[in-house]
Amino acid sequence: MTEIRAERLAAEIQGEIVVFLIGTRINKPWKINKWLPVVLAMGRMQRELAQELPLGCLGSHNWFGRTTLLLQYWRSFEALEAYAVEKAREHLPAWKAFNLAVGSNGDVGIWHETYRVRPGDYESVYNNMPLFGLAAATRAVPATGHKEFAPGRMSSAPAE
Repeated sequence: MTEIRAERLAAEIQGEIVVFLIGTRINKPWKINKWLPVVLAMGRMQRELAQELPLGCLGSHNWFGRTTLLLQYWRSFEALEAYAVEKAREHLPAWKAFNLAVGSNGDVGIWHETYRVRPGDYESVYNNMPLFGLAAATRAVPATGHKEFAPGRMSSAPAE
């Protein structure tokens, strides 16, 4: 079991970070031959990113259902984009296979959103949680002093 941290923590990052949300939506559950390859490809990509940290993915979390959500933290947009177009990695072949098998026929939905977060333009707090989210992907620090309340956490970029 993951250790519960019985304290108030905040995330602290050096420089900017990229938050990447990606997922699928199973529109036609009976078409398992269309959505299962997409789900399996996402699993392969996650394993690859977890095993090869130099690619730039700092951490991720998953939520499953008819619509899935994968939350990832990346060290830069450039690292994310480089992974997406690298022919020797899992993403590009999966993207090509999706477009051939599904394209825009309505069977399986895919989506993503990308956010670049600059130093001091984020805020987080965690209490009685295992390390999670941005704090798990970067650095967790006590949410005390000027970080006790949201305005202080929002405006406090770490000293570089």
